Amino acid sequence: MHKHYISPRAVDFLALVYADTTKGRKPEKILEVFSMKKVLALIMACLMVCMLFTACGEKTGEETTEKVIKLGVFEPATGDSASGGKKEMLGVQYAHSQTPTIDIAGETYKVELVYGDNGSDAAKAPTAASQLVSEGVAMILGSYGSGVSMAGGPIFNDAGLAALGITCTNPNVTAGNDYYFRICFLDPFQGSVLANFAVDKFAAKKAYLLGEQGNEYDQGLIAFFEQAFVAAGGEVIKASFPKDSSDFTTYLNQAKNEGAEVIFTPVSIAYATQIVSQAAKLGIEIPFLGSDTLDDNKVLEATKDTNIKLYVSTFYQEGGSPEFDAGIKEYINTNADAKTANGGDDTISAVTAMGYDAYYVALAAIKAADSADPAAIKAALGAVTYEGVYGAIAFDEIGDAKRDTAYIKTADTANGAWALETVQTVAAAEEAPAEEAAE
Repeated sequence: MHKHYISPRAVDFLALVYADTTKGRKPEKILEVFSMKKVLALIMACLMVCMLFTACGEKTGEETTEKVIKLGVFEPATGDSASGGKKEMLGVQYAHSQTPTIDIAGETYKVELVYGDNGSDAAKAPTAASQLVSEGVAMILGSYGSGVSMAGGPIFNDAGLAALGITCTNPNVTAGNDYYFRICFLDPFQGSVLANFAVDKFAAKKAYLLGEQGNEYDQGLIAFFEQAFVAAGGEVIKASFPKDSSDFTTYLNQAKNEGAEVIFTPVSIAYATQIVSQAAKLGIEIPFLGSDTLDDNKVLEATKDTNIKLYVSTFYQEGGSPEFDAGIKEYINTNADAKTANGGDDTISAVTAMGYDAYYVALAAIKAADSADPAAIKAALGAVTYEGVYGAIAFDEIGDAKRDTAYIKTADTANGAWALETVQTVAAAEEAPAEEAAE
């Protein structure tokens, strides 16, 4: 049964009726005016007005009982990693636009995306994570960036929420816990892929490794690259720059002067654009190797019309799924906000494809649980399998995806586009160091 109310507009209308009926009459004559017929007419008018304005001011029963399930999107919308975070969110948003509802236990639920900006900062991540928990989300997607994922993770664990990492590649994101899962490859594999590529492509014997001080992602990847490169007979020179650095000329000149044959710099997009731009001005001809964070159109733009040789490892190469490529490009080109989030063009970032897959993996977990209960979804997620844009997705006992492939792309500086260099598998990454060492 609905509770009705008389809106202010209805009250105003009744006041006008009363004033019109009684105008010019003395108080003692007012009652005489209201004959039984007029009283009945006035009552009917009142009822009609009340029904009219109640209908306008109240939601229907169907609207008030709409079922909603919330997914928390834990991503950097600000800070050094904002460009990557926005592109990762873009994939989630595109998938959501294609599939905005899900059936649970025989009822249709609207999927609502709730955003928590972790600011690209491990110190801010717990606050953003707590905000998502307070919003009553059933599951978490993200984050772009391993450090913020690790910082926010314990909050999700305490709340009993499953978190699905999209491109956070550091092993410590999932190590020692049962609440974080992910769909991407890991840094030990990525580091080996790039180290072996340096040996195979350039016959490199000396590598310069550059990352941000204290950054778990940078320093973790540098350690894995060093391990594989040294195992293949190489030598490394390592350097770290302070947070918020903007002048990298000293490091670049050091790499050149000490005879480095490759420069490996697995840094954020913001740092990478500066490093590449400054290297171009210095005339650095040493090939640059970058991790998945450098697979970004802002970094690509920094290489345009330069002699920079840049190679990056990544999760997806445009052309891998023509249907997805056509759909996301149309979405970007017909949505001003989406195009802005994508950096102003329709270049497809690998993290966008990953965000798209992550959304559907989340829906698959909800369907498997057949429940909106976070605990049921968390229990179901580990057994989910999904054939995505990025390929087949399944989880091991730790919660890591069973991934065995990385794409290595190079910057086509003349055309401002990425070109596929090679595809690397786990077997190749593991075998190459042993073969080189044996020689």
